[in-house]
Amino acid sequence: MKIAVLREGADGEQRVAATPETVKKFIQLGADLAVESGAGAGASIADEAYRDAGATVGDRAGTIAGADIILGVQGPDPASLAGAKPGAWVAAGLNPFGDRARVDAYAAAGLEALAMEFMPRITRAQSMDILSSQSNLSGYKAVLDAAAEYGRAFPMMMTAAGTVSAAKVFVMGVGVAGLQAIATARRLGAQVSATDVRSATKEQIQSLGAKPIFVENVAGIEGEGSGGYATEMSAEYQKAQAELVSGHIAKQDIVITTALIPGRAAPRLISDAQIATMRPGSVIVDLAVEQGGNVEGSVAGEIVVKHGVKIVGHRNVPSRLAADASALFSRNLFNFLSAFWDKEQGRPVLDEEIGDAVRLTRDGKVVNQRLLAAG
Repeated sequence: MKIAVLREGADGEQRVAATPETVKKFIQLGADLAVESGAGAGASIADEAYRDAGATVGDRAGTIAGADIILGVQGPDPASLAGAKPGAWVAAGLNPFGDRARVDAYAAAGLEALAMEFMPRITRAQSMDILSSQSNLSGYKAVLDAAAEYGRAFPMMMTAAGTVSAAKVFVMGVGVAGLQAIATARRLGAQVSATDVRSATKEQIQSLGAKPIFVENVAGIEGEGSGGYATEMSAEYQKAQAELVSGHIAKQDIVITTALIPGRAAPRLISDAQIATMRPGSVIVDLAVEQGGNVEGSVAGEIVVKHGVKIVGHRNVPSRLAADASALFSRNLFNFLSAFWDKEQGRPVLDEEIGDAVRLTRDGKVVNQRLLAAG
């Protein structure tokens, strides 16, 4: 059983799908590890560290040749996998809804593509969930990015020259990223509030010492979709939410938006008119900018200024913490493959619940039901 670890090809991608720690663990299971030279450079991992862990290090062709499993952070270009074994697994973040053509190309090449972001949100798969591990870091980094762009201090400071007021931070979307953003902003001394369409998050917000901002008296709106994700709201709820947020956002110094709906464009949470009500020098960080953005006027990969407000739209936020993001991502992959490792066969054998959820292609066809239903 040969496992190949590739150097990422996407622009700006600094993460790597295996670290020396997980290389050692895979070898202990009985696998042979091959790492493409330079794969860990962006995460400050030298080739020698992989060799010391027991992996072979070489060029891409040699790394892929004979590999049974190919690991990546973002799905590798199918054209770059020439020479891969028929039926080899490609396990990575594959963006199935956003890049269907690549999925089709994996199928045509006879590869079995496993989309790690399709991992079901069930208890036994928590340690395999790349979305949670990477979102945690995104929420943390979003607050640091906001602090870097904000021209004032976060905590209240009482000095002989007078008092500096605490920054007011509003987090919109209280999933993994939002909860970490709340916790980080609180640690920095900000006055924090948060909102979400899921009523169950109110207690989570309060437990972190933040103030929940929720629409009241709109019956039957819970906002809870399958797997813990938010769903789209009714027109009635959206109107009530917009009115509530408009009044609150005008008083905020920093807003962090994190709302995503799997397989769909990010919901619009902040309009240009709402931005115009904020104080000049305020900051908005849009963590959903690559999926269309929660904020009107946000631009992927740029920091733009509208009405005197900075709108931060960094791409691939986890990659900006490459060492820690790689450590967590690689553990997710190891936890996934090791959980199904069959000692007699010397390879992982997936079950139906998780295997069918993450498998996109098999035997030259696209087989994932979520993807097929999306068209």
